[in-house]
Amino acid sequence: MTQEVEIRVVPRIADIGQQAWDACACPEARDGARPHDPFTTYRFLSALEDSGSVGPGTGWQPQYLSASIAGQVIGVAPLFAKSHSQGEYIFDHNWAHAYERAGGRYYPKLQIAVPHTPATGRRFLTRPDFEDAGFAALVQGAVQLTQNNGLSSLHATFCTQGEATRAQDMGLMVRKSQQFHWRNGGYADFDDFLAGLNSRKRKNIRKERAQAQGFGGDIHVLTGDQIQPEHWDDFWVFYQDTGARKWGSPYLTRKFFDIAQETLRDDIALVLAERNGRMVAGALNFIGADALYGRYWGCVEHHPCLHFELCYYRAIDIAIDLGLSTVEAGAQGEHKLARGYLPTPTWSVHWVRDDGFARAIGEYLEAETAAVDDEIEILTEYGPFKRARIEEQE
Repeated sequence: MTQEVEIRVVPRIADIGQQAWDACACPEARDGARPHDPFTTYRFLSALEDSGSVGPGTGWQPQYLSASIAGQVIGVAPLFAKSHSQGEYIFDHNWAHAYERAGGRYYPKLQIAVPHTPATGRRFLTRPDFEDAGFAALVQGAVQLTQNNGLSSLHATFCTQGEATRAQDMGLMVRKSQQFHWRNGGYADFDDFLAGLNSRKRKNIRKERAQAQGFGGDIHVLTGDQIQPEHWDDFWVFYQDTGARKWGSPYLTRKFFDIAQETLRDDIALVLAERNGRMVAGALNFIGADALYGRYWGCVEHHPCLHFELCYYRAIDIAIDLGLSTVEAGAQGEHKLARGYLPTPTWSVHWVRDDGFARAIGEYLEAETAAVDDEIEILTEYGPFKRARIEEQE
């Protein structure tokens, strides 16, 4: 006998509760292990909400989705009503413009995502043993919510490839994009990684590291209790500078970093450059069970190659030290290729209410996917690795 699944939409993650949420989002962490994805944990999403980084005035209005059977939560999804397309990193600005030129209203739309975070992970979060029922209920529930409210579209960004395939089987459209990720080939140390590169790239990286490390100060890698509240005072200055230049204003509030100090510091690797007793640059990374996620960088002094050292090379050092298989260095940036980060597919799924517009987007996605495949092939060919090592990684 098929059990009835109840779908709920709530405005606060606390309405679902930490125990129920994390039982779906990170069951592997139940006994104190590190979660695979730090960004879908209750503590990360609640930090965004409690700090005002999402919610009224941000364009990210929480509409958390849950699916339950007989009172037990079997699936959850970080769902948001969006009044813009900022902070998503798989952009649909052109879709919005086309939709509105045709006389439609594109916003608000619904978005299943981790706000401001272009990191791949599960988006339809299901309790073990309820994967099929939970996934189907969350997808159907999100589509029905979009329809019932007369909204233009539903999007789930930076989902896993497996989720994309399953969603496509349920009638959603799949979009393929790319980022640059570093893969750990079981390296003993950074020199072991360099040994797999062609000589010109290896020499260039050594030159960049030497130049960066000669900036006249010290570089600190801090995690857990090594991170102190005053470190966030410094990092906030760096983050504001980057946010102002990239987005006009920072996505995260200052309070987010205070909450991070209390609830997230064990998930964080903070890389800081100190010169003459003053912190002058920093890079923020989050640690997953098998990946390091580079998130934010900023500085108040500019030194040659210091950005590469703090964001890319130290991230590789950390991943090797922790035995992590991957470094995801965030969105965009073909300059990462020369530093050992290879093009890697990312996935999103989309549902559009208007049939004609959905057909047009479907045709566009077919052409875009072919272009992305070609670009990944070409960029990989021009990567820094010796040919044999590229074939191994593929």
